[in-house]
Amino acid sequence: MKPRLPITRRGRVLLLIAVVVVLAAIVAWYLRKPTAPTLATTPVGRGDIEQTVEATGVIDAYKLVSVGAQASGQIKSLRVQLGDTVKQGDLIAEIDATTQQNQVLNAEATLDQVKAQRAVQQASLREAELEFARQQQMLAAEATSRAEYDAADAKLKTARAQIQSYDAQIKGRETELGTARANLAYTRITAPMDGTVVAVVAEEGRTVNANQTAPTIVMLARLDLVTVNAEVSEADVVKIKAGMPVYFTTLGEPDRKYHATLRQINPAPSSIANDSSSSSSSSSSSSSSAVYYNALFDVENPDGTLRIDMTAQVSVMLSQAKGVLTIPAVALGPKTRDGQYMVRVADKDGVPTPRKVRIGINNGANAEVLSGLQEGEKVVVGEGGAAATGAGGGRRGGAQMRMGGAGMGGPRR
Repeated sequence: MKPRLPITRRGRVLLLIAVVVVLAAIVAWYLRKPTAPTLATTPVGRGDIEQTVEATGVIDAYKLVSVGAQASGQIKSLRVQLGDTVKQGDLIAEIDATTQQNQVLNAEATLDQVKAQRAVQQASLREAELEFARQQQMLAAEATSRAEYDAADAKLKTARAQIQSYDAQIKGRETELGTARANLAYTRITAPMDGTVVAVVAEEGRTVNANQTAPTIVMLARLDLVTVNAEVSEADVVKIKAGMPVYFTTLGEPDRKYHATLRQINPAPSSIANDSSSSSSSSSSSSSSAVYYNALFDVENPDGTLRIDMTAQVSVMLSQAKGVLTIPAVALGPKTRDGQYMVRVADKDGVPTPRKVRIGINNGANAEVLSGLQEGEKVVVGEGGAAATGAGGGRRGGAQMRMGGAGMGGPRR
């Protein structure tokens, strides 16, 4: 067994230095600052925010009229074409009026005949009046019999009654003449209003029969003012009312907004007409389907850009605020009993601290901050890993981040 060598002075110094280094490392390990977690943050910004009800609508003409024929016959001429603009009273089409003209001539001849007969009877009435006056004088002078007086009186009353009969016949013949003239006028089809020809249903040479139904010749629409018919779900219809501001875009011009005011909300869904005519079994099956109510508003269309049956992406404005502090809605935590929300605010070192904030408008994408935050402060919207990996960090976190991103670009569609 080898004898243990004594530790030299230098060795003791080196050992002491090693122990001090180890102790310093241990102390530094325990006293080190905690590493800030990797978080996804966004600064509190200032901008405009709005809360809307979204709906899909269809553009209709403000007024659409089917111009038909009230007279039967062959279309002799068609004076308009598709897309023509007409004024009220302009001639649209003419129907062969031979039959109607003959009816007018017959009615005029019949009226003249009755008037002539009345003129003859008027002369007989004058004769009967003179005879009765003479018999009346002679009876007073006892120069005639009572029977001759009564005969003259009866003849006078008969003549007067015949005059009344002819007067009634004249009124009837005048009515027939008026009807014949109206039927003749119906052969000239005129525009009932100012508008644009949006459909030509009949063509020259076609024979129309107006005895059972009024056949349509053209369809006339007013297009300088259009009506948007928006379908609002039953979950959202309780939030809107007439008079609210509304705007919409079309598929062809998604960046152009048309503004208007909500005119009315129909009290029943459009499907009620079909439901009333369907059987009870079909109505029970339709109860499980979605229910939509039509909301109507009118928009000026002077340049004719908006056309019938275009699709409109409609937004009904519930509330709006401009130049306010906003944060993504995904930054909001649980709601407290006093109505405030908890958010996490990152300090300059990136360490999050909880804070209460009061929220105004919340449209699901962004939220208006009423108090609790200052512009420029950074709020936590998600974990860094989840933000970096997208949906891979969790289904819920990924969906919320996508909603926040959509909200920063504008209202959701």
